[in-house]
Amino acid sequence: MSLIDIINSHGKSRKNIAAHTYRDSIITYGELKEMSDSLAGYLIEKYGYDDTPIIVYGHKQKEMLVCFLACVKAGHAYIPIDSSLPYERIKDIIDSSGAKMIFSIGDLFHIPPDVSIIYLNEIHELINRYSTYHPEKCYAVKEDNVYYIIYTSGSTGKPKGVQITLSNLNSFVKWGLSLLRQVENSDLIFLNQAPFSFDLSIMDLYLSLASGSTLFSVDKEMIANPKELFSYLNKSQADIWVSTPSFADMCLADKSFNRFLMPKLKVMMFCGEVLNNGSVRKIHERFCGVKVINTYGPTEATVAVTSVEITKEVLDAFDPLPVGYVKSDCHIIIADSEGREVEMGEKGEIVIAGESVSIGYYKNPEITEKVFFKRAIEGKELRCYRTGDEGYIKNNNLHYSGRIDFQVKLNGYRIELEDIESNLRKIDFIENAVVLPVLKEQKIQYLTAAVALNRMVEATEFKTGLLIKNELKKFIPEYMIPRKIVIRESLPMTANGKINRKALMEEIK
Repeated sequence: MSLIDIINSHGKSRKNIAAHTYRDSIITYGELKEMSDSLAGYLIEKYGYDDTPIIVYGHKQKEMLVCFLACVKAGHAYIPIDSSLPYERIKDIIDSSGAKMIFSIGDLFHIPPDVSIIYLNEIHELINRYSTYHPEKCYAVKEDNVYYIIYTSGSTGKPKGVQITLSNLNSFVKWGLSLLRQVENSDLIFLNQAPFSFDLSIMDLYLSLASGSTLFSVDKEMIANPKELFSYLNKSQADIWVSTPSFADMCLADKSFNRFLMPKLKVMMFCGEVLNNGSVRKIHERFCGVKVINTYGPTEATVAVTSVEITKEVLDAFDPLPVGYVKSDCHIIIADSEGREVEMGEKGEIVIAGESVSIGYYKNPEITEKVFFKRAIEGKELRCYRTGDEGYIKNNNLHYSGRIDFQVKLNGYRIELEDIESNLRKIDFIENAVVLPVLKEQKIQYLTAAVALNRMVEATEFKTGLLIKNELKKFIPEYMIPRKIVIRESLPMTANGKINRKALMEEIK
């Protein structure tokens, strides 16, 4: 049974169970099925077998889930866009995707004239109009069809869309649920922290929906207000925690984040960036008996492909922590700069092969060909992805050693430093720019931008930095904006004419 069929079946067998809770809003599995069926009916009537992707814009509202499922039931991949993104970024995604329609649960305006937009009140009107509609399975996304497209940071300054098929997603969900097989699985509650436009959310969203559990969402306003956040964490009664390590670290900074706050917590799953030993020690101290699972994987390989439980024994044996053992339908290859597999234990580029690997970037064959390829492994031709991550394997356990190129992970978000640099150069008074990660204990704490100006714009460096940050908000999301801006007369160069990043890194330490 495919994932779509499983979620549909919960609409009958668990029709009165909450599928999603967000603030004071609850949607049951029965309502989720009926509403997504109805909206799919409208899409089928409008587009037939035209499978052009559809953009879904919003934040954590229940209608986001309804639109996701309506799209795939009608044969369309969906493109989630979070309402926190700046307009220029949204426009880039609209232009790149060629989407003909946007479901706007948030207030999205100024879209291209050839794109239809359906706002929240119209979504509900369509659901009522098509309330008796039950879409035929022949229209739904098939195994090899694209289920969703998530746009990530691109080195050209433009985002690129990672295509994930239903087959990719089915593989991930089957594996993800196996990690929770020892958890008592009646009426579980999964915590959702990441925006739906960030692939970490796939872990909590679809493991929850596939298991007939409840997804409990916290939003950006709660996260900005610790008192409100902790109130909702307590209210959630969550069994399964899914987040970046940085979000957990933020919570752990407050000593009241403990078993009394979340008494039912059974499992904490982490992905998106490096999980530190110190963080896990605090979790073990404050949440006695909780199972901590560390995972690894890029968006291009469907969220995660390795996992390991961080027991006290693992915690004491490794620093930094390993990222785990590869799932059964995938392979990890460690390759040198020529693409040749290195000896066991040697460092090299992490290459992922198998069922989780994406079919490539949407409408971007040039970049797809650079990092995706096919290779015969154990007599079977498999899709492969060059991650740009460095690592090594010891006793079948993968260890992550950082980035080979200029891509970094910050607070769980994958960011191309060249993307920020490209957008910095769009500011008319900036001559040149370089962005550098600032590390502490092998983890990126924040980003610093060193910029050379073509003219003075403010009396002080502090005021100039604030102006640059405000200008940058027009082009990129807030999580990509460097915390520190350093103004220089010129940027140091290497002998071959490139910016000397190493010299700058030494200066800003």
